[in-house]
Amino acid sequence: MEEVQDDGQSPSVWGSMQDLTSWGINDHEDDQPRTTQQDLVNDLKRAGTTVSKKTIGNTLRLHGLKSCSARKVPLLKPAHVHAQLKFANDHLDDPEEEWEKVMWSDETKIELFGLNSTHRVWRKKKDEYHPKNTIPTVKHGGGNIILWGCFSAKGTGRLHRIEGRMDGAMYREILANNLLPSVRALKMGLPA
Repeated sequence: MEEVQDDGQSPSVWGSMQDLTSWGINDHEDDQPRTTQQDLVNDLKRAGTTVSKKTIGNTLRLHGLKSCSARKVPLLKPAHVHAQLKFANDHLDDPEEEWEKVMWSDETKIELFGLNSTHRVWRKKKDEYHPKNTIPTVKHGGGNIILWGCFSAKGTGRLHRIEGRMDGAMYREILANNLLPSVRALKMGLPA
């Protein structure tokens, strides 16, 4: 078994760390960003090379990666992704004046209790929202509050706390009581 002299700082180690491909680390970086340093140490040991977690971390940083918290993003089905891309392409060239007439609204869940566990990934800065580097989230669950809010280019609108499970009737009531009053308050061009 090849033994790499490893004090975490040794220049001879840096030379051997240059060749990530021979270690197979590039495969982990691209396909498995949630692989831990210990997983890589174990993989390399099985392949006949002994290195420390510190050397693995130095090597990954040398190649532009850093250990970051995985971003939480809404769980999207392929149909959602397709619809969002279509919307973006359909409105790509809309003039700025058109966007000033748009009121955006959404709901969000805020965790009040429980563990907000952090998952670490090794990634490059530009890859923070790549699906392999994120953790899907869902909107409903216990120990939280759910809020509905709206905003436009002219400012923020009303914020409403959602009690219980939202259905179509509740959503229409929220829109009637909050969306149009927000549009009027922001003077978005609708008659009073």
